[in-house]
Amino acid sequence: MTPPRTSSPNSLKRRGFLGIAGAAGAGAVLLGTGAAPVASAAPKRVPGDPFQLGVASGDPLPDGVVLWTRLAPKPLDDDGGMPDRPVAVRWEIALDERFRKVVRRGVEHAVPAEAHTVHADVRGLRPHHEYYYRFRAGDAVSPVGRTRTAPAPGTSPTVDFAFASCANWEQGHFTAYRHMAEERPDVVFHLGDYLYEYAAGVNGKVRTHHGDEMNTLAEYRARHAQYKTDPDLRLLHATAPFVVTWDDHETDNNYADLSPENNDAGQGNDTTARFAARRRAAYQAYWEHMPLRRLRKPVDTALPLYRRLEYGATATFSVLDTRQYRTNQPYGDKWQVSGPDQWDPKATILGDEQHAWLERSLARSRSTWNVVPQQIYFANWDAVAGPDDGGYNDGWDGYRASRDRVLGYVEERRIDNFVVLTGDVHNNWTNDLRRDFERPETRLLGSEFVTTSITSGGDGSATHDPGQVYWDENPHTKYYSSRRGYVRCSVSKQQYTADYRVVDYVTRPGAPVRTDKSFVIETGVPGVQAV
Repeated sequence: MTPPRTSSPNSLKRRGFLGIAGAAGAGAVLLGTGAAPVASAAPKRVPGDPFQLGVASGDPLPDGVVLWTRLAPKPLDDDGGMPDRPVAVRWEIALDERFRKVVRRGVEHAVPAEAHTVHADVRGLRPHHEYYYRFRAGDAVSPVGRTRTAPAPGTSPTVDFAFASCANWEQGHFTAYRHMAEERPDVVFHLGDYLYEYAAGVNGKVRTHHGDEMNTLAEYRARHAQYKTDPDLRLLHATAPFVVTWDDHETDNNYADLSPENNDAGQGNDTTARFAARRRAAYQAYWEHMPLRRLRKPVDTALPLYRRLEYGATATFSVLDTRQYRTNQPYGDKWQVSGPDQWDPKATILGDEQHAWLERSLARSRSTWNVVPQQIYFANWDAVAGPDDGGYNDGWDGYRASRDRVLGYVEERRIDNFVVLTGDVHNNWTNDLRRDFERPETRLLGSEFVTTSITSGGDGSATHDPGQVYWDENPHTKYYSSRRGYVRCSVSKQQYTADYRVVDYVTRPGAPVRTDKSFVIETGVPGVQAV
């Protein structure tokens, strides 16, 4: 749901890789000199250029990573332009971008039932190491991708990452993705609304969606394919591994479990069974088009997306899914309507199983930083003057008992250096976290960094003032900005630094990027400090 609007030492190597990735993404074939030959495992010919959607990697481990691609010479066709048969796809991963030092190779079979996608789970790699990878199908060779494994357990390197959310094709150009790629992060967290489900022309005029509002598997596949034709998104995927989680627009705006936004029969929402079929299609297409392991392939309407990634002793990331298991929003999900239903102990945003898992993940962590990448505004968001609590009912305000359980666990178990990462709301925010947001004298438990959108909401504005009522009612809020962009983070054992990177326009391409504001959290000292 969208609430109401309120040069480096590696520069030469960076330019070299980005030039290669860009050329490959435009259709050039990079064979790489000196690479050992790969045994033939595929037919000699496949239709056209099958790698038009690029390559990607994801979910890094200390010894491995997922490599992804999809064969689709005609990306917007129902079958992607591929024959109705499996195709063997060879992959290889190397220490260098010219593939003189290939360290692993293998074969995956891209099948029609999975839209001819590949999810190669590569193991046996070195921790916290840079690799390059590519695919071959018949005589066709993919663009080259760069990836990086996670640090080894017990080690404490600085971890550089970025997180982003909300990329609406119709409302702007994905310029911020290109700037992220130029910074070569260790990993990118995408916190949802990777794409939007709306029909062509409904949501903007900068670019146009292909087709009607997504409902069938073919429609979801085509929309994912359209987004991956964007050169800036393809470049970012080819530059850094992604850790993804979804919000609502990957399926249907503002849905909760098997409750749709509305009961429109034209969108397959008029019965639970019909919406379940829509969700099943959305989840299948999402898994197909993301660098996720095969073990996460959906079964019926379920896709187990919450998971834990350890980056040595520096940070543990507990990635949440706040959409699939939640109960329906209180008060019809009306904006800034509050009452006892927000505190309903039977209401949940995570579901009991995921909630217990999060507590175990926090308890097991031996890392300095305990980071929770998730989708929805976590802190209290009160836009009503006076004693009324207000609240964003599609966010954690609508599930106050769930939030209190999380913060109560952090407080009672003394979970140190607790940081929440958030997307969804199309503006930058920074919040300190307390168990009782109405009592600013109570103990600080952590911080929340909220990223703006990549394009959703258009250019935004230069204001840093959401209105006096926000400052009056939310003393935990430290920063606001309405431009587009992402958050760049650098995390060490000593401190957590967050830079809000913004572009001043997205309705035309080519905007430069700048840092609008930076914050630091010192280890063991809860609360953000402006730099």
